[in-house]
Amino acid sequence: MAKVTRNRGVLVEIESTYGTDPTPTGAANYIRCRTLEIEPLQADTVERETIRPYFGNYDILLANQRVQLTIEVELAGSGTAGTAPAWDPLIRSCGNSVTTVADTSVTYAPESTTHESCTVHYFDDGIRHVVVGARGSWSLTGEVGQIPVLTFTMTGLYATPTDNAIGSVTEQNQASPVLFKNGNTTSFEVFGFSAALQSYSFDCNNETIYRELVGGTKEVLITDRKPGGTMSVEAVALSDHNFFTDATGSSTGTNTFQHGQTAGNICTFSAPQTDIGTIGYEDSDGIRMLSLPYVAIPTASGNDEYSLAIT
Repeated sequence: MAKVTRNRGVLVEIESTYGTDPTPTGAANYIRCRTLEIEPLQADTVERETIRPYFGNYDILLANQRVQLTIEVELAGSGTAGTAPAWDPLIRSCGNSVTTVADTSVTYAPESTTHESCTVHYFDDGIRHVVVGARGSWSLTGEVGQIPVLTFTMTGLYATPTDNAIGSVTEQNQASPVLFKNGNTTSFEVFGFSAALQSYSFDCNNETIYRELVGGTKEVLITDRKPGGTMSVEAVALSDHNFFTDATGSSTGTNTFQHGQTAGNICTFSAPQTDIGTIGYEDSDGIRMLSLPYVAIPTASGNDEYSLAIT
């Protein structure tokens, strides 16, 4: 029987032991996705290049077998302040710590030493791929009139897929999203100036590698990050705010916005030490815009380039 592309889904759960499947369930670990793609078998191809008296292909061997997933979700909270959203195991497996204040907030921030991992059960119309030891990188995108999204690019250990259906699932801790627009998205500020924002992007830019040594452990490692992004704002008179001075100066500045206005579904992103790069001009409906590429810089304390708080 033919397999239907639309019949897909994922269950994701944090691992207590790296590479050990905690067996996520449809009742507790289902994540509603906008985009869900898998490269079910990535590998480094090794040819058996033996000498022989004729032409033709060589046999190939597949080294460093792994799986890559791209999972896009709506930027929305759980619906209950102090309760983690369904996508919590994904962002924690992208090199982020989590701090929970009961009935108040869940905040994610970068870390450089201890990195959690997750198991992903990916279902493709009756075929299940179990991906353990998954770690990766994440990004955030918002554009006026659209639903803002988080995108997770995860790499994990390969296992032979099996015939298994996803079964019944329960959507929990997944509030309805709101559009990225005036009124829903507020408190935008860059270098202390409340600019008119059209689009915003952020990418954690984790460096993620798969490593497998003789006598060692098969593992996906996060070895560095270079977070940054781009925002598009309306150009203003230099007397109102001079972004060129911000870019050419040596100081960093604020960079933050709040999305959502209802408790449990308020997402506040902040990159408090922003450094602006090479500014460009753009056009939107005949209005002059500025493209502001930026990088997020840590302080001397480290691990404070950005935060994403759900309140």
